[in-house]
Amino acid sequence: MTHRIEMEPQESLALLLERLAPLMKAPTPDAILLTNDPGGHNIIAEFEKSIVSLGLKHGDMLYAKIAESARPSEEPGSGFGNTSIQASASKDDGTSRPSFVKQDAVDYELEKDDGIIKRKRDPAFCKHGANAMCDYCSSLDPYDKEYLAKENIKHMPFFAYLRQVLSQYKISGDISGSIPRNVPLPLDNPDYRVKPNCKNGHPAWPEGICSKCQPPAISLQQQTFRVVDNVEFATPELINDLLSFWRKSSCQRFGLLYGHYSRATDMPLGIKAVVEAIYEPKQSWETDGVKIAVESVEFEEEVKRVDAVAEACGIRLIGMIFTDVESTGEADKVVYSRHANSYFMTALECRLAAYMQCKHKNPSRWANDGYFGSKFVTCYVSGDEDGIIGVRAWQVSNSAMAMQEADLIVPSNAPSKMCIQEATKTRYVPDIIYTYINEYKRKVSANAKPAFPVEYLLVALTQGSPLDPRPLFSRGNKSFPIENRDHVHQSQTLGILKRHLEGAQPSPEALRQVFMDFHFLVYVSSLGFLSQEEVKLAGHIVREPDVGVSLQLVNSLVESGGWQTLLLALQEASASDLGDAGAGSAMEHITEAGFSGTGGADSSRGPSAAAGGSEQGGGGGGNRQPWACRHCTFVNSAGQDSCDMCALPRD
Repeated sequence: MTHRIEMEPQESLALLLERLAPLMKAPTPDAILLTNDPGGHNIIAEFEKSIVSLGLKHGDMLYAKIAESARPSEEPGSGFGNTSIQASASKDDGTSRPSFVKQDAVDYELEKDDGIIKRKRDPAFCKHGANAMCDYCSSLDPYDKEYLAKENIKHMPFFAYLRQVLSQYKISGDISGSIPRNVPLPLDNPDYRVKPNCKNGHPAWPEGICSKCQPPAISLQQQTFRVVDNVEFATPELINDLLSFWRKSSCQRFGLLYGHYSRATDMPLGIKAVVEAIYEPKQSWETDGVKIAVESVEFEEEVKRVDAVAEACGIRLIGMIFTDVESTGEADKVVYSRHANSYFMTALECRLAAYMQCKHKNPSRWANDGYFGSKFVTCYVSGDEDGIIGVRAWQVSNSAMAMQEADLIVPSNAPSKMCIQEATKTRYVPDIIYTYINEYKRKVSANAKPAFPVEYLLVALTQGSPLDPRPLFSRGNKSFPIENRDHVHQSQTLGILKRHLEGAQPSPEALRQVFMDFHFLVYVSSLGFLSQEEVKLAGHIVREPDVGVSLQLVNSLVESGGWQTLLLALQEASASDLGDAGAGSAMEHITEAGFSGTGGADSSRGPSAAAGGSEQGGGGGGNRQPWACRHCTFVNSAGQDSCDMCALPRD
């Protein structure tokens, strides 16, 4: 059956699926699989991309089907192979395979690549002709041990690990199609909790337990793979902005990383987390750390508000970062405190990483639980062995996540040691051991109770910045203040927002540049004047690569009712909030030339009204009006010669 759907070029693929779902009677839009190939070999999975960015144009035909696992029956489907998990019989513990798992776009892309490493003919050892192959030049699997050792890859990429697991089922090549019914899902997450609903004829835990429902003994060892291989900061200015807080206060800072995942080109089947923005949530700070209530309702609500803005911009929460910087007293030198002889991450930081990774699990159709590990990354900024400030990136292992979920670990007073919780009536603690090399160079086992080294939980990642930065956001010289920095006299207020917009001048180009600031977008969204659709429109301005189209979106946003209401609120801002009574004239000029703004604000004001405001601001005398400190921007009352906040002179 053929359906014709009208779409605008800038509308997303996700919107197309929403319109197609009722026509195909699909249970959810995610259950529809699209391809531009009748054979079904090229699945289109970039849901957040626009129609035009996917290369689709008027009259193009797409082929769609409903994932077999989303159908009410289990009859084999026809046509191209799908990317969803097939339904299967229940496992012994009573659980069944997930019916449909929406993976990340990069996962669908890597499923199509076999990751085979091709080698050239070695003239020193290869004695055959150009069309032959031998052990010295034959292709290698991405999980080949000799290749990983030669390239000094300590943790293989996740999809190389998946290929290694699938090789025992003789599965290779393109694995983006449906999983064969005779192949069990190859990935299992470790689970150290007592299995519920045991049917072995004893009372439920904690009154009873047996060998089938109790968790197995835990053998701690370093994880051989990593779900994310590299953390790429879109521009070094992201780190400089974070460090600016420490440079002004000597206190540490915590931030949330927002960006996206893409393919890493420097290793076969690798994944990199691309950081586009850092948001600094509410926190209390000290010279030796920060305090932040990650389990509080306030933190959850704050992150939810930021997530909505990030989603509009085509990015999401992908990690966290914190500083651990202490000056040595020498110029441009900091203390080298994190190394192999001390610790790379403290036990407290490891537990926080495990908690955050458990909250942001990695969806995978190859796992029985529907997820496997996490792509959430943890970074810190600290000194290296040369005393230079640098960034390190880490994850914790799947075992660390499972131990966190089972409430088995708690930080100790020693930063490099993680403690094991005591067993209680409701907490079962299995035997936990780890191995190490003793002073006689022999491998021995040791009981992990009461504490064990945290390095058994760590997975090291690489990090860096591109040589040719092309960041999604760009903060100019007159950037908007970063949130929650009142301690260093950087505040986000209506008056500062008003002055910031005045600097844009009445032109769509300048206002478009203002929108290319994540901190600005989050603050404007938090004011509540813009609707959800208007916030999405603002995000579309940011992610739209075509400048001409982006300028049209700017005009559409400025003409919206929410933006006009915001301008009206800024016009009514008090002189004390603004810091300059005459500054409102420029805002009136923006509204008047307001890119043909209608509704909300008074668009009938002409150049004469703006000029009148300017005369009023310039005629009253500087000492008779409230004034903003040029050092810390604090608004002081009239007649004061020094700032109440920083005590610096007015002039």
